[in-house]
Amino acid sequence: MTLLELKDVHTYYGNIHALKGISLSVEKGEIVTLIGSNGAGKSTTLRTISGLLTPRHGEILLEGQRIDHLPAHEIVARGVLQSPEGRRIFPRLTVRENLEMGAYQRRDADGVRQDMERVFTLFPRLRERINQRGGTLSGGEQQMLAIGRALMGRPRVLLLDEPSMGLAPVLVEQIFNIIQEINQQGTTILLVEQNARLALGIAHRGYVLETGRITLTGEGRCLLDDPRVRAAYLGESEH
Repeated sequence: MTLLELKDVHTYYGNIHALKGISLSVEKGEIVTLIGSNGAGKSTTLRTISGLLTPRHGEILLEGQRIDHLPAHEIVARGVLQSPEGRRIFPRLTVRENLEMGAYQRRDADGVRQDMERVFTLFPRLRERINQRGGTLSGGEQQMLAIGRALMGRPRVLLLDEPSMGLAPVLVEQIFNIIQEINQQGTTILLVEQNARLALGIAHRGYVLETGRITLTGEGRCLLDDPRVRAAYLGESEH
């Protein structure tokens, strides 16, 4: 079942045409990844889905209902939640308070407690740091907190923007294992990631974005084996 769909989406920054007719779909239960070089439009795509940018043309559908002209907080209320590029946690709030901010629209106190426990099970380090201010955490811990905060909103679709950015390789592997675990627990994920090899390795399907247009699509493993992808994003020659 198609959970999230973009149809011919065009997004602008002022006069700059950033997305030039993006069409993609995310089926329920999938990990779908968007790969591409810097400036290709990956983060712009997520910001447009989240309602932080409004497309000038095209449609964004969540379970068949248009969400492209809703304000961002209503899109969150419908279950589209983002862990943004650069983490954007609240540095002066504690780990617990940051997580509570992720659930600010919810009124089911028991459910919120259960979800906080789920976050601490996924990220035991956060339990150890529960009363520590977000700004004093390491980069990896802040990334865990950003993902945990998004999970506190009970996402139907979790948008992850560059979760591996700036992290040591051992932490990147850990974060990607947890992303797979979150998906296996039933959360649908749209992943934007600079590390094409890792992203395509865990994705059911992938899209390659180049200067605001989708140029390739296919199963994650198939894209990993595609010579064009290998040459452009995995640093291998085509010969």
